[in-house]
Amino acid sequence: MYKKILKQYWGYDSFRGIQQEIIESIGAGKDTLGLMPTGGGKSITFQVPALAKEGLCIVVTPLIALMKDQVQNLRKRGIRALAIYSGMNRQDIVTTLENCIFGNYKFLYISPERLDSELFRTKLKKMNVSMITVDESHCISQWGYDFRPAYLKIADIRELLPDVPILALTATATPEVVSDIQARLGFKQENVFRMSFERKNLAYIVRTTDNKSDELLYILKKMPGSAIVYVRNRRKTKEIAELLKNEQITAEFYHAGLDDAAKDIREQLWKSGKSRVMVATNAFGMGIDKADVRLVIHMDLPDSIEAYFQEAGRAGRDGEKAYSVVLYSNSDKTRLQKRIPDSFPEKEYIREVYEHLQYYYQMAMGDGQGCMRPFDIEDFCRKFKHFPIPVDSALRILTQAGYLEYTDTQDNASRLLFTLKRDELYKLREMDEKTDRLIQTILRSYTGLFTDYAFISEDALSTRTGFTKQEIYEQLVRLAQLGIVHYIPKKNTPYIIYTRERIEKERIRLTPEIYEERKKRYQLRIEYMLEYATATYPCRSRMLLSYFGEKNNHNCGICDTCVTMRKGEKMLPETNMDELQRQVIALLGEQPLFPHVIAKTINADKDALAVLLRQLLEEEVVSMNNGLIQLNLKQ
Repeated sequence: MYKKILKQYWGYDSFRGIQQEIIESIGAGKDTLGLMPTGGGKSITFQVPALAKEGLCIVVTPLIALMKDQVQNLRKRGIRALAIYSGMNRQDIVTTLENCIFGNYKFLYISPERLDSELFRTKLKKMNVSMITVDESHCISQWGYDFRPAYLKIADIRELLPDVPILALTATATPEVVSDIQARLGFKQENVFRMSFERKNLAYIVRTTDNKSDELLYILKKMPGSAIVYVRNRRKTKEIAELLKNEQITAEFYHAGLDDAAKDIREQLWKSGKSRVMVATNAFGMGIDKADVRLVIHMDLPDSIEAYFQEAGRAGRDGEKAYSVVLYSNSDKTRLQKRIPDSFPEKEYIREVYEHLQYYYQMAMGDGQGCMRPFDIEDFCRKFKHFPIPVDSALRILTQAGYLEYTDTQDNASRLLFTLKRDELYKLREMDEKTDRLIQTILRSYTGLFTDYAFISEDALSTRTGFTKQEIYEQLVRLAQLGIVHYIPKKNTPYIIYTRERIEKERIRLTPEIYEERKKRYQLRIEYMLEYATATYPCRSRMLLSYFGEKNNHNCGICDTCVTMRKGEKMLPETNMDELQRQVIALLGEQPLFPHVIAKTINADKDALAVLLRQLLEEEVVSMNNGLIQLNLKQ
């Protein structure tokens, strides 16, 4: 049955990797966790069994762009699908939910923030839900690199639908996170399907250089094909793109601060091959499906192996040879370690930011619960003499502690408020036919416009009136100039939502689970990332796989350390390998160590030590776990 559906809607004759195993597991009503690498075909694993079942599949995902893309792709295949995300007005949400109850739809995509609304929960009880899919499920784990408190709401939804099976999917999870996902989602029993994360066509390379720009140009000129260049901040995206253009390399830049139209245009230029290189922050990549990327270059180190692995994995999805290159300089270590105090400012500073936020919004003690306010971080920092990065971190920690919700969504809808009373509006005579039609359509489409701001959609108004989006915008601006409405166009502004009333800053509690433990884990992630970047052995692919708990008994043979080791073995100096082995085993008998610590502790030729460690790994005398080399128990 499943293969028939696959053939009918996607045109494929057979499944790939572990797709079929996952499908059969969730199809049999079992809670299931699928670990699949980027580009492994995750969507098939829930779309096929959902089509085979009666009822609606709810898909929880944080990525609005991916949500819209998947809904569009399903509709093209004749499959009925809907989505609910931030920025939609209440009426559109109500209509969507009603369609899920009565409209014979198969998929509802929803962002985790929308799960705890009373409206959604009320309507959910009337839906015939066949299964729940949680994409990017590592976000539910406090120990995951990208923990999002909104994901914890999924467990509450499960309580409302106790008999509905859940499928969790992720491309990046350590063994600890794998256990945590299942516990937090209330799996009836552990049930994990793993696809090897090994990418045999992808060569992992680290280049140590003090001139990254020159090295970047050298690599791009030497290696043909489509490329992504990742940088740390928005300013650098533009600078590097201009540098490439000056060298006759076609390039675009991309970051979260661009409007949707600019993002779409640049993405299409790159996807179509009209532009060879996309220079981007980590905002680019989620849901990006381009199979022939030959190069992914990191000019700045990510702050976790998980983030690096996801970004690197965007190269070579067509199975052809591809390269993931990290450009590393000695100053990177200092910069990366500086992120620790930036990401985890002092507790007193966090409390101070909370208090200044109350002054910013003039929020009285005991007020605030349920309030939603736009947040201009630059304006806030200017008024209270803060820096944006620690403020951003403080707000995220306050979010995790449950005092507020800080959303940096880029899909905030336009808002509208009529400043005239309804009867005054009807007395107006100077309106032309177009404007009158627009006003009538707005009044029919939205409620509460005379008492409070309502979220509106220019797209929806365009469909209902037959005017272009630009015409809608111009008419609303004119109405605002005439003093008839207050119009706040859609903009890339984060929001603060108060999840509880304002309290004294002294009463803010930041538990060890929220602060100290997460800070410690963040420090460890940075250590692992630095270890990866500075390692001269063992195999880089093996290092990455071991971090995710995957045992691998062979070297990739194509990463820079494998190539170096192969060359080095032919020219080894005279070394007493038995004595060296004895020293290494004695050292590891005390505790597991990073390779660079072993090299510092034992006075031996580095090439000889690299060869020995490689042999010990292959013979399973030692193993690697989270970047640390440890002595196996049988020794």
